[in-house]
Amino acid sequence: MKKLRNQKALLLMSIPFLIWLFIFKYLPIWGWTMAFQDFKPIRSFFEQEWVGLKHFTFLFSDAAFLRVLRNTFAMSAINLVLGFVTAITLALLLNELGGRIFKRTVQTISYMPHFLSWVVTASIVSYTLSMENGIINILLLKFGFINEPILFLGIGKYFWGILGATEVWKNLGWNTIIYLAAITMIDPEQYEAANIDGASRIQKIRYITLPALKPTIIILLIMNLGHILESGFEPQYLLGNPMNLDYSENLDIFVLKYGISLGNYSLATAAGIFKTIVSFIFLFAANSMAKKFGQARLF
Repeated sequence: MKKLRNQKALLLMSIPFLIWLFIFKYLPIWGWTMAFQDFKPIRSFFEQEWVGLKHFTFLFSDAAFLRVLRNTFAMSAINLVLGFVTAITLALLLNELGGRIFKRTVQTISYMPHFLSWVVTASIVSYTLSMENGIINILLLKFGFINEPILFLGIGKYFWGILGATEVWKNLGWNTIIYLAAITMIDPEQYEAANIDGASRIQKIRYITLPALKPTIIILLIMNLGHILESGFEPQYLLGNPMNLDYSENLDIFVLKYGISLGNYSLATAAGIFKTIVSFIFLFAANSMAKKFGQARLF
């Protein structure tokens, strides 16, 4: 209580944020009741028909939902692995660059795509993969890897790879910022001592840089596992088409298509609750495992 009295100015400053948090994050939880009703907008709350777990039962018995769930997990896993590996690798490579101007230039160019909207990005990807003027098809034909152009966005099994590569291109530079910031916190004397001992660059990365990055990597991994069902919406919606629908449709598009668009708000809410519960489980499980092994954790 003494600390609260001493920090009353900070508490007063936090009140607007607490109000915002309550209005936009906690108050809407009341809407979860729709998942247990056959919700009709024209009826009041007390006139709604309660149906228990009917909509949850339907979700897990629906082949379309299970397919969508597979796609969501697959795309999330691909984005997670590629995002971590490429960002850490680029951060290590940038750290090894000697020229400061060149290093800053490469870093700036690498994170510029992050500021492009997904509408622009999807247009670039579609044009790049075009059968007529797409640079990918032109290069593959020129070097003899294929005999005729490929309709990449028309073949479902290619979609996950296309999405993963697009996510890397768009967010790679931006994702490296936090790793570069963590690298700057490493004591330079450790590198000087390693130089005196005759350590190579690979050895310095292995025994100094990566161990120093380990807490940051674990914390970010825990946070990303908490969003395991957040595989995106815009790229799948913009790059998806009837030909790749079996691989491009994810949970968010399912909710929009079969829930909101058809007026089945109860089904959409049930899917949203499932998404939240799974994210909650992954977050706490990952944090508990980190705690068990004595690693950095969120709480």
